Amino acid sequence: MHRTTLLLDEESHRAAKELASRLDCSTSEAIRRAIVRYRDLTLGASPELRQHRKRVLQELFSLFEGHDAGEEIARLKSEDLGF
Repeated sequence: MHRTTLLLDEESHRAAKELASRLDCSTSEAIRRAIVRYRDLTLGASPELRQHRKRVLQELFSLFEGHDAGEEIARLKSEDLGF
């Protein structure tokens, strides 16, 4: 980790405190999360995250290969009739 000093105006400070309270973390952690989230929203997902998502999707496709989605949904619905 690197130490950085920030000067926050009153509104930014209040927002950081509210976010920290909602996330049940320190103000510093809330600011770190907000920066990363804003970066991802602004710049898009990193190449590493895209690769991870691609691998997960490929794994899901292979798990469902040969299964009929309609039949699976019907089976699950029939199992849930008692609930």
